[in-house]
Amino acid sequence: MSRKDNLNGVELQEVSVERDLGIYIDSSLQPSKHCLEAAKRGNRVLGMVKRNFSFLKEDIIVRLYKQLVRPHVEYAVQAWNPYFAKDKEVHEKVQRRASRMISSLKRVPYYRQLQLLNLTTLELRRLRGDLIQVFKIVYGFDNLSFTDFFMFANSSCTRGHCLKLQKSHSSINIRHNFFSNRVVNEWNGLPEKVVLASSVNGFKNALDKHFKHCNRV
Repeated sequence: MSRKDNLNGVELQEVSVERDLGIYIDSSLQPSKHCLEAAKRGNRVLGMVKRNFSFLKEDIIVRLYKQLVRPHVEYAVQAWNPYFAKDKEVHEKVQRRASRMISSLKRVPYYRQLQLLNLTTLELRRLRGDLIQVFKIVYGFDNLSFTDFFMFANSSCTRGHCLKLQKSHSSINIRHNFFSNRVVNEWNGLPEKVVLASSVNGFKNALDKHFKHCNRV
C-alpha cells in the first residue's frame, strides 16, 4: 500500500504533471510538456492575428509577433530550456508560421527570412538569454547568489577571458542541460571584450555583434 502524503490534514493528490508559476513540470522533469503547451499558446495568438487582420504589412506582422506571440514561447525559458530536437522544432515552427504570414517571403528559405526580418532563431535567442543571465549573476546585477549557480575555473588568462566558469560533471541529461551547466562552454568561449562589458545593455550589444560576426542566426 502506497503512503499518502497530506498538507494541513488534506490528502495530496498524486499527479504526473503540475503547473507552477506558469511552467508545466512532469514526473520526468523533462521540458517536453511545457514546450508543447507554450507552442500551443503562441499558435493560438497567431491564429487570432490571422483571423482578425485581412491585410498586414511586414513591419506590423513582425511587431505583433514580437509583442504578442514570442513572449509565450520564451516565458521563464531559463527554467525549462528545451534540449530535445523535437522540442526545439516545436518551438521553431511557431516562428516559421509567423514568417510565412508575410506573403512576399513565402517562397524564401527560413534562415533568409530571418535575415530579412532582422530576427534570429528561437534557439539562438534562448542562448542569448542564458548568457545575459550569466552576466547578471557574475556581476551582481540580479539578486541571485553566484555560488548557488557557478564557481570560477582555476585557469590562467593566457587564453580567453579571466571570468571562465567551472563545469561540473553530470551523468544524466537533466543535470547536463540545467542552466548552470549548459551555459558554461558558451560563456567560456566568449571574447574578453564581450565578457568585460560595463553594463547589461553594453553586454547585449557586444554579444549581438559577436553572434553576427560568427554568422550565428
